[in-house]
This record gives sequence, C-alpha cells and structure tokens, in this order.
Amino acid sequence: MGIRAFKVDSFTEEPFAGNPAGVCLLEEAREERWMQAVAREMNLSETAFLLRDGDGFKLRWFTPAVEVSLCGHATLASAHVLWEVGALPPSATARFSTASGELRAARRGDLIEMDFPAKPEQRAEPPADLLESLGVRPAYIGKNVFDYLLLLPSEEAVRAVKPDFALLRTVDVRGVIVTAPASRPGFDFVSRFFAPAVGVDEDPVTGSAHCALTPFWAARLGKKEMVGYQASFRGGVVHVRDAGGRVFLGGRAVTILRGELAV
Repeated sequence: MGIRAFKVDSFTEEPFAGNPAGVCLLEEAREERWMQAVAREMNLSETAFLLRDGDGFKLRWFTPAVEVSLCGHATLASAHVLWEVGALPPSATARFSTASGELRAARRGDLIEMDFPAKPEQRAEPPADLLESLGVRPAYIGKNVFDYLLLLPSEEAVRAVKPDFALLRTVDVRGVIVTAPASRPGFDFVSRFFAPAVGVDEDPVTGSAHCALTPFWAARLGKKEMVGYQASFRGGVVHVRDAGGRVFLGGRAVTILRGELAV
C-alpha cells in the first residue's frame, strides 16, 4: 500500500475555495529531500507530512520551494484528515510537534480551532523596494519574526494591490501582509498575503499571517474575537480569538481528493 495522500481546501466550507493543502500520512520517517520533492510534485502552497509520535503527530510543512516553520491552513487540513480517516476520534484534540513548538487543534462547534503562538509585529522601516514592489503608501508598517505587515486605508485599497512579484522576490523577507478594516458586513478586517521568496506569489488564505493579524486588530478594535476575510482570488474566512501570547484560529475544511503516493 502506498502513502495515503489528500488534497483539502481549508478555511472554507465550499469546494474549490479557501486554501488548498496537501496532507501525507507517513508510516515511517522520510528524508527531507523526499518530502521537498513530493511538495514540489503536489505544487500547492503547502504540503503537510504527518508521522504518529506517541499520542500526537510530528508535523512538517513544505512549499514547492522550501520548508516553512509555521503554516495554519495545512495544519487545519491535517487535523481535518485525521478525524476524517478515524486516526483520531471526533472528540479528541489533535496534537502536533512542529518547528514552532506544540500546536493543537480541536473542534469548536462546526469549526476546527487551532491553538497557535501569537506573532505580534513591531513598527519597522520598510526595506528597499518593498513599497515600490506593492505600489502602496501604508498608514503603518510593522514586522514580526516572519513577515512585514502593512496597514492600508480601506478594503478597496487591499483588493487593488497588484504586486510586482519579480521585484518583491528580491526583498529579504518571508512574506508581506496587507490589511485594512473590513467594509463587508460580518467581518472585522481583510487581508492579503504575498510570499514569492518562498515560492508562493499570493497565498489564498494564510493561517500564520493571522498570528500577527489577531493581536494587531485586537488592539485597534478593542475586541478579543473577530472574523477576518482573506481577499485572494479564492477567498477564505478565518475566525480568530486573541489570548495574549496565544491565538486561536478557526475555520472549516473540505476534502477534495483522496489517494495514495505510489512511490
């Protein structure tokens, strides 16, 4: 029998929306080079590799180009698959050992809610070519351990950004978040995420970006629970809760493909 593999659309309840992730259920440890080759073959923004480890799972994430140290949508997809195939009972909490420490996912109503570390930003000066590559004049620029965060004046301004990806690829940063207050009813803020340096020009829905967006908007809106909309071409909804040093990211997921790797 080959390695079970899945394609899951995360942060959506509709097929062919949200952010697609690959999930591979390993029976034994595999070399990093092999996992990178599989991620390149899957050609999704991230592919997750799960290996049982006691009562939890080791979890690693790869883009088609590099391994990353934190990924929200592929973690949500992983928990969804574990419950779907019966590797975990429906009431169990999924525990993952990762490069960002232990992460957890549990069901909260009809959402899958993930317990992630907060990654707040601090005010920063933009590096050379960042603003030029995006064609924006932000009201605020911050940076956390992963990404730059740019506050734009409106949802319309966020949706209108047309990056020069060739130029943005030369900026020394994992990714860039652009965000603004939401004008759509039912949402608190909107965002987009660009990361050409790691092989993803625009990510459809980015859980790890919400580790910065959650404390950022909680401080500005005076709210602990919010709903964010990532305004990519696919679109996705992220329910967030600010818990000090932790953030809770909630969403839904839909399995699109089930199969096995034959190699």
